[in-house]
Amino acid sequence: MTDAETLLAQVEEACKRLKIAQTTFGRQAVNDGKFVSRLQQGGRVTLQTVERVHRFIAEQGGPSAATLRSAIIGRAEMSVEHSFRFYDNRQKYLMFVNTSSEKQVIADRALQQLALAQPRPPAIRLFDGGAGDGTALTRLLRGAHRRYAWLPFYIVAKEISLENVRLMLEKMPDRFQEHPATVLVVTNLPYTEAPWLNPRNPVDASRMVWEEVPLDGTTAGDFEEAIAELQPFLERNWRVRRSAATGRPLHEVPAVLILYRRDHRFALDAVIPRRGRASADFDFVLLSQPYSARAELSFKAEKIVAPLARALRLSGQLMGVHSFGDDPGMELIQTIWPDEAPFVHKRQILMAAVQAELGRDARKFQLHDLSDERSVFRYGIQTLDTEIDQSIGSSTLLAAWNAASYVAQIEDDRLSVAMNSDRYLEATRQTLREYGGLWFQNEAYIISRRADLG
Repeated sequence: MTDAETLLAQVEEACKRLKIAQTTFGRQAVNDGKFVSRLQQGGRVTLQTVERVHRFIAEQGGPSAATLRSAIIGRAEMSVEHSFRFYDNRQKYLMFVNTSSEKQVIADRALQQLALAQPRPPAIRLFDGGAGDGTALTRLLRGAHRRYAWLPFYIVAKEISLENVRLMLEKMPDRFQEHPATVLVVTNLPYTEAPWLNPRNPVDASRMVWEEVPLDGTTAGDFEEAIAELQPFLERNWRVRRSAATGRPLHEVPAVLILYRRDHRFALDAVIPRRGRASADFDFVLLSQPYSARAELSFKAEKIVAPLARALRLSGQLMGVHSFGDDPGMELIQTIWPDEAPFVHKRQILMAAVQAELGRDARKFQLHDLSDERSVFRYGIQTLDTEIDQSIGSSTLLAAWNAASYVAQIEDDRLSVAMNSDRYLEATRQTLREYGGLWFQNEAYIISRRADLG
């Protein structure tokens, strides 16, 4: 019996014992009268919903929640959706990126921080942690070209999603055309390995795919055609599975893809990384929303931020960005879920955890104590003034609601319940009118490597 079948059996037994209809059970247990029918039709549920069901059964005089949980042997199938990285929700992500200014604002702030870098030969070295569809990265590279037009670029973009990698690479032909001395490395390795382009596990290291692709031609059109031909390679080597233990995405095959212009191969020889001998000494690291807000603090510090700090060269800068809340977007969410508070680890808490993780090496870094004035910044949903009037269109309402629920990281099962009525639309309309649009707040944190204690 699968986990879903076990849960369904528990629900059906409870309905018989309590002498209530399945629709009644759904409404009372999880506020969704169609819950049981969806489960019967093969619908998936999150671990949070399973726990609510078990708690309800226990409160009604049935077996304890612990006893019910023990009957779910594997739990991976149901827990995985709750644990799977929030930013892998494709439809929400793409709609959010295309209707908000977040990526542009982050890239502009990153450019300000990059100006403090002190690059050394043979190249300025950038790392983008969680490159997504490349919107922020390409904007950052355009700005970097204006400032460092004469320097070679070494860029490592870490991204595990095949679709994101495809979208990112589609934006790169004009970068190779405008800035010929560019080496772009794309990898699906985790943050603890990506800066070094080398898996820690010897088995993974031996099976890692290392693909070096010199791009022929001199025009953006030439490079576009060459990059399009990489699609079969990406489909073979950028597959993702979900961890049964945590639900987080894992690569099936560790992969590194290296792109540069063939006509600049000689000049870039010292920049192109070699397998097993790649250097992690970055001038600038960008971490833009690299983790779920609800992820464990230890995970954020140990698996993401601290390893990237260690990958900085002397005087290197790391800029991290995550959601802050305390904005109209959060107010909208709290009209539907009053107790919602997803942003539990503010930058000060995270920096303390990173400092503890760095241990004795923490003295080599400066974890900047930024004021709210310097750290917190806003971005908005891109709407016209004429769209915020007495008859706000449905597309504007849906874009705003999608952005608010996306930023707050509301799970699909709760969203489906909330969207069974028009209350969320009215709440969105009221928020848009009150604020003349919709905006959100992020906060940035800065870590730099001290030149005097490298």
